[in-house]
Amino acid sequence: MGDAVELEVDGRTVRLSSPDKMFFPERGFTKLDLARYYIAVGPGILRALRDRPTTLERYPEGVNGENFFQKRAPKNMPGWIPTAHITFPSGRSADEMCPTEAGAVVWAAQFGTLTFHPWPVRRDDVDHPDELRIDLDPQPGTDYDDAARAAHELRAVLDEFGGLRGFPKTSGGRGLHVFVPIEPRWTFTQVRRAAIAVGREMERRMPEHVTIKWWKEERGERIFIDYNQTARDRTIASAYSVRPRPHAPVSAPLRWDEVGIAHPQDFDLATMPARFAELGDVHADMDDKRYSLEALLDLARRDEHDHGLGDLPYPPEYPKMPGEPRRVQPSRARKEKEPPPTAP
Repeated sequence: MGDAVELEVDGRTVRLSSPDKMFFPERGFTKLDLARYYIAVGPGILRALRDRPTTLERYPEGVNGENFFQKRAPKNMPGWIPTAHITFPSGRSADEMCPTEAGAVVWAAQFGTLTFHPWPVRRDDVDHPDELRIDLDPQPGTDYDDAARAAHELRAVLDEFGGLRGFPKTSGGRGLHVFVPIEPRWTFTQVRRAAIAVGREMERRMPEHVTIKWWKEERGERIFIDYNQTARDRTIASAYSVRPRPHAPVSAPLRWDEVGIAHPQDFDLATMPARFAELGDVHADMDDKRYSLEALLDLARRDEHDHGLGDLPYPPEYPKMPGEPRRVQPSRARKEKEPPPTAP
């Protein structure tokens, strides 16, 4: 697999062992290709990860091998990579790596990290998100074009409720993500409440195309707005992350005029460096302004007061939350309500 090589990354020397190890056999991309990719888009992915507790999605033997998510900072992590202490819904806690320079990304690539999953917080305040993240997830019978159509309506909703500016990116699969930089004033619970308000407004505007229903049996052929991606310890692949699929796609930041024109297959480990060299990071100004959630939280209060629309279910691994409805799928709830059969 070749001798180890040393890579210079913004003045930091990072050692890469087995540089010829095949990570994406279908495309012929090696570990060295992965590391060079992250060097090429270094300013972009660092903007997405800087000072954020980050979970590593690792494939030490390449995309066809076993994988795992590493939340705790690796014991062999160099001292120049800082950490943050975060708490999970279970009450357990851990120290997670917080990249502050591009060398940290390449160091993680050395250990087979393909995708980086940053928390929506910074290490100086891990309890107050500074991003509202909206996940547009195509359900069976829908595709990326349907997600793009919903994204443009989402853009209008965000603008109407607080003049919020969203930054769209491909998921690297069939979906779209829209991130809104926000003031770090609200808890995870409040940010999730704002995401639910966004989802319900989208349902009202596009009832045949969008759903916020948590239970899959209720979603139909619609785009699911996954509000639970805003819950504590739920993360979304960062911009510029390589996704674990045979053709090595990447999560690509987009301009709004590209949404619905550019497609996920346009962006991969080979094509993104050229785009980055030409355009730079199209989300480079994402941290220039932070927005208020007050208008969305007002919408949430009106939904509850006027329409009786309160909280929605959390994921199954979460403890029962105050105000959360019963966590049972509708078909099962109906069966439980059915009277027992009478004896003949």
